[in-house]
Amino acid sequence: MRLPTFFWLAIGLAIAFAAINWLGLAGWLAAVVLAGSLAMHMAGNAIGTRMREATDRDLARRGGRFRAAVVPRAQPTLLERHSKVGRLLPVSVAIGGVIGGVSGTTALLLLTSASLAGSLLGGLSSAVLGGLFSFLIASFVDMLRTSLREALEAERRAAEEPRTPR
Repeated sequence: MRLPTFFWLAIGLAIAFAAINWLGLAGWLAAVVLAGSLAMHMAGNAIGTRMREATDRDLARRGGRFRAAVVPRAQPTLLERHSKVGRLLPVSVAIGGVIGGVSGTTALLLLTSASLAGSLLGGLSSAVLGGLFSFLIASFVDMLRTSLREALEAERRAAEEPRTPR
């Protein structure tokens, strides 16, 4: 290894030890999980490299030439194509944001002793969360609708094409 690599390693270890000192037992556990993850990543990389090289050697022993079969490319499905966002997504995000903002502000004003500024800031946070949740729900509904429409279309096409006897 080069000297700058050792410096970065020393900096990383110093930060890790400082975090362990600050966090206590949870820091030690996080360090163990991190070290285990790094070890498994490096082991997987080494095993994969060894398997790739062994495959190449076996191919060379069998004759050395490999002929790739020509496979026609499948048409991309609707979910694989890039398309513009429909009207459902922005409208649902706006509705979710408004509902989240109003309900968050109202809850903070009525149920807590927060000031008006704190309630408005909390309402803004609630609006962002409401917009995110409605985005997730609308995206899921849009993908579900698209995939169902595509599956029904494929089933209809399969039922219409003539069957050849074997």
